[in-house]
Amino acid sequence: MRRDTFLKSLAALAAAGVLPVSAQTASAIKMMLPANPGGGWDSTGRALGKALLDSGAASSVTYDNKGGAAGAIGLAQFVNGSKGDPNALMVMGAVMLGGIITGKPPVNLSQVTPIARLTSEYNVFVLPADSPYKSMAEVIAQLKKDPGSVKWGGGSRGSTEHIAAAMLAREVGVDPAKINYVAFRGGGEAIAAILGNNVTIGGSGYSEFAEYIASGKMKPIGVTSNQRLKGINVPTLKEQGVNVEIGNWRGVYGAPGISAEQRKSLIDRVAKAVKSPSWAEALQKNGWTPAWMAGDEFGNFVDNEFASLRATMVKAGMV
Repeated sequence: MRRDTFLKSLAALAAAGVLPVSAQTASAIKMMLPANPGGGWDSTGRALGKALLDSGAASSVTYDNKGGAAGAIGLAQFVNGSKGDPNALMVMGAVMLGGIITGKPPVNLSQVTPIARLTSEYNVFVLPADSPYKSMAEVIAQLKKDPGSVKWGGGSRGSTEHIAAAMLAREVGVDPAKINYVAFRGGGEAIAAILGNNVTIGGSGYSEFAEYIASGKMKPIGVTSNQRLKGINVPTLKEQGVNVEIGNWRGVYGAPGISAEQRKSLIDRVAKAVKSPSWAEALQKNGWTPAWMAGDEFGNFVDNEFASLRATMVKAGMV
C-alpha cells in the first residue's frame, strides 16, 4: 500500500473512532465547560485536559466556557453544536441535575452520551473574614429571626449549595421558600461576592474556597459531609445539630449521536488520563475524591441521582 493511501485510510479510521486508543492519541479534544471561569467545572475540565495531554491521550485540548442556568446554556450549545463529534467532551455534575429540575430547560442529559464520573466532594459554608457572625449557630439564629436578611451566595439555582441551604432552613424550622439565595453564574463571581462582603454566607465545593480559607479571607463554619473531611478542621452540619448531608460529584459526557466504538474510545482516553501523575496532582491540590464510574453504569447512576435529587428538592420546598 502506498504511504499516502495508508495515511488517508488511517485518518478515515480515526475519524470513525474504530482505531484503538494507542492509535488515536493525536486526536484533538474539544472541552465544553458550561460555567464561567474560576468555578469547579472550569477547574475540573482544565485539570482533565492537562491530564489528557500529559498522558498522551490527546494531542491538544481546546476549552469553551459557556456559563449560565446551572450549565443548561452550555448543554444546549453542546447538544446542538457537537452532534456526532467523537472528540467532544462536556464537564457536568450534580449541579446540572438540580438546574434541569428547577429550570426545566428544553435540553436534557438524555440527549448526550454518558462517559465517566470523575470526582466527588462535599460543600463548605463560609463567612467573609469581617462578618459580624462567628458561627453557623449565629447565622441560624438570624435566619430564624429574619430569613430574608441572610443572603446565601453560591452557584446557580438548583446547585448543591442551594439545595443544602434549603435543607438547612427546613431542618431549623424556616420555610425554605423564604431563604434569600443569590445565584451566581460561576465560582469566580461567588468568590468575589463573598470577599466583597456582598453576601452573608457563601457555599461551594471545598476546593473552590480552599486558598481563601487558608489565607484567612474566608471563615469556614460547616461542611455538608457525614464526617469531618480528612485533614480539614471544620465541623459538619450534623455535628452542629443540623441533619443535612449532601455531596457533589463531577463527570464528563460525550456528544449526541456518537457510535459505541467512539464512546468506548472516549472512555478509554479519559481512563488513561485519570491514571496519570498530572491527575493525581490535581486530586491532591483540590481535595477531590476520585470516584471513577464509566459508561452505562455512570448513565444509570445519573438517572438514579436525578430521581433522588428531585425528591430531596420537593421535600425542601424548592420545586
